[in-house]
Amino acid sequence: MAARIYQIPKNAMQSGKAKVDTWMLEFEQSEARKPDPLMGWTGSGDTQAQVQIKFPDKDAAKAYAEKHGITARVYATPPKSLKLQAYADNFR
Repeated sequence: MAARIYQIPKNAMQSGKAKVDTWMLEFEQSEARKPDPLMGWTGSGDTQAQVQIKFPDKDAAKAYAEKHGITARVYATPPKSLKLQAYADNFR
């Protein structure tokens, strides 16, 4: 069972930094998705791909994965860079 651990990104409609410190453990899909012959919706029999577990920090997520024998890859959060720009720069 493989999983990935990552930090939840900020929502595009969100200007603040609330709930950005939360880490997520998600299981990777073990089988390919295929279209349903009747309705045409895509799906698979893998129910583990629907499981998402939230943790307060990266170490807690790693400890949970080690305790339950889950091979997990940790994805680092990209560095945040601010582009400081004045409103007057729009008219140059």
